[in-house]
Amino acid sequence: MSVLISALPSIEIGPFTRAQGSIVLPGSKSISNRALLLAALSSGQTTLTNLLDADDTQVMRNALRTLGLSVIDQPNNVCIVNGCGGQFPVREADLFMGNAGTAIRPLTAALAMQGGNYRLSGVARMHERPIRDLVDGLRQVGADIAYELQEGYPPIQISSANIQIKDVVKVRGDVSSQFLTALLMALPLVATEPVRIEVIGELISRPYIEITLKLMARFGVNIACPDAQSFVIPKKTSDAVYKSPGQLSVEGDASSASYFLALGAIGGGPVRVLGVGKDSIQGDVAFADALALMGADITAGEDWIEVSGVKNADGKLNGITIDCTEIPDAAMTLAVAALFADGETRLNGIASWRVKETDRIAAMAKELKKVGAIVEEGADYIVVSAPKKLDDWRSPSEGIDTYDDHRMAMCFSLAALGPNTLKINDPNCVAKTFPTYFAEFAKIVS
Repeated sequence: MSVLISALPSIEIGPFTRAQGSIVLPGSKSISNRALLLAALSSGQTTLTNLLDADDTQVMRNALRTLGLSVIDQPNNVCIVNGCGGQFPVREADLFMGNAGTAIRPLTAALAMQGGNYRLSGVARMHERPIRDLVDGLRQVGADIAYELQEGYPPIQISSANIQIKDVVKVRGDVSSQFLTALLMALPLVATEPVRIEVIGELISRPYIEITLKLMARFGVNIACPDAQSFVIPKKTSDAVYKSPGQLSVEGDASSASYFLALGAIGGGPVRVLGVGKDSIQGDVAFADALALMGADITAGEDWIEVSGVKNADGKLNGITIDCTEIPDAAMTLAVAALFADGETRLNGIASWRVKETDRIAAMAKELKKVGAIVEEGADYIVVSAPKKLDDWRSPSEGIDTYDDHRMAMCFSLAALGPNTLKINDPNCVAKTFPTYFAEFAKIVS
């Protein structure tokens, strides 16, 4: 039983029978990138603590530096941002955004309000991730945005334009909540009168909008929500709309917590995650509730959650049917946890998986079948049943492919608690949000 961790093209892990210990979580990606942008747009200096140090947040930091801001990284995940009071110093820039959706989308909206000329591009997969709903919303207020290659997708060119908000701004909410988040964060900069945003159709991943609203409030902008589909931005009272709170501590990443919580159920536990708890502003803490439905023994405090095996009489998790609209990222962990459950697990409401770092429904189905699971996939759901008997578990010689998707690599680490050694390809893709994941994993499994 070994874990090899290095910059190798693949690692072999397992088989393990036990997981116990505690993990200090890295900062939340969703909170980190929102906080970086809000701090940049604020008046005053903001000290961000427990900021996630990973590829996606470095993309945001580097973009802000290119835009003329002072963003100073300090030891122990501290970052000091000197705000620009809503106006980026640099008026023309070419920004490379990698594959960071939490960076390109809010930054696109903020840049469209600047009256400058900007180009945003990314890796090949970023050029396959939709941005049309956001661009449509921005065009409603006069933004001048052109697609460089394929209609509806980056790269995009933002040109100087006269922003005027004459009417209700409408945005679709059924592809990604990041489009609404981007509009909510950017439009206060130009709100000479109150601005009403209305969501057309279903709003998926609503808890991520709650993160946005709570962080905006920390920076002095309070959004009214007269009903479930409407958001009203207040009229601005000065040019510097956002005001630094001085210091802001980033919660541990609730999506990253899901892997360790699942390990605590499958591997007996207790496994405790530190940095996120029942008072979290992140929707993915609801993963713990889903795990409890599968029979996991869970306790939680203000800033910690612990899993101590399974309460079910047979000591095994049970399959569940659950709507995952509100926890799309953490739901991936449920799909792999289903390998250790009696009965089928059906995850509904996961259409957004198809437009993430990879087509996660297709990828998850293919890789789960490699280890012996019985899988059915649809446009917006996946059904997973464990291998029927011990002999049906497989250890694919070609390994588990990760599709340059950090969550695929982290999820499939759980399968090393099955009966076989598991090879995971390109383990370094976890650098996107959790560079030390496999080292932390190794500390608690045996």
